[in-house]
Amino acid sequence: MKKTGIIIGGAIALLLIILLSLTFITVQPGTIGVVTHFGAVQRVTLPEGIHMITPFRTKVIPLDVRVQKLEADATASSRDLQTVTSRVALNFFLSKEKAATIFQELGANYEANIIQPTIQESVKSATARYTAEELITKRALVKDDVFKYIKKRLAANNIIVTEFSIVDFKFSPEFNRAIEQKEVAKQKALRARNDLERIRTEAEQARVKAQGDADAQNLLKEAIDDKILQLKAIEKWNGVLPVVQGESSGAFMDIGAIMKGRK
Repeated sequence: MKKTGIIIGGAIALLLIILLSLTFITVQPGTIGVVTHFGAVQRVTLPEGIHMITPFRTKVIPLDVRVQKLEADATASSRDLQTVTSRVALNFFLSKEKAATIFQELGANYEANIIQPTIQESVKSATARYTAEELITKRALVKDDVFKYIKKRLAANNIIVTEFSIVDFKFSPEFNRAIEQKEVAKQKALRARNDLERIRTEAEQARVKAQGDADAQNLLKEAIDDKILQLKAIEKWNGVLPVVQGESSGAFMDIGAIMKGRK
């Protein structure tokens, strides 16, 4: 009898412990508790901490309200019908005030139910407005287009997007080869233009030099007058005066001797 009482007492104590564990629930930091009564979502939510609830009637589902990061791939076609695979990343968090609404409308699997489809839809919409080459050259503009669409679309579902980036664009092998060939052609054309410019520059330098030489020669010719010629002749004279022959008599006149006699 005593043994039976001990067993009953232990069972009651265990039941009380179970009831107490079901009566108190802890909402972890960074989460908010969505409350349901017999499966019906309540508008009141529970912040982080310990709370008392009614066992068996009340259930608390935690939702993460911290900033979360999600990366996803999206495949679309550009305006010129090139297949483009984009890898995007976004940071987001759930509105604490609308946590009950989020759970009621989207469920706990809100990433698959709303975020992923929104990413696919926004990337396809933005990509279709640009050519494949523009997706590369106007990447910042494409990013802004996608970001604005995602931010507006998810905000309507009480999901706040704080940051967005396009991690990578991937194109078909055929398009990559075409881009490579185009770049090679550009480099060749640039080298050809540079060579032509160099040749033109060298030719102009040669022309200027030739013109300068010709101008110098002309100046030199103009500077040579009779006086300079006389000076040049004097510089070459050896000091011996000439002997002059008379026109009629045939006699010779030694100018040098005459000059000595006068001295």
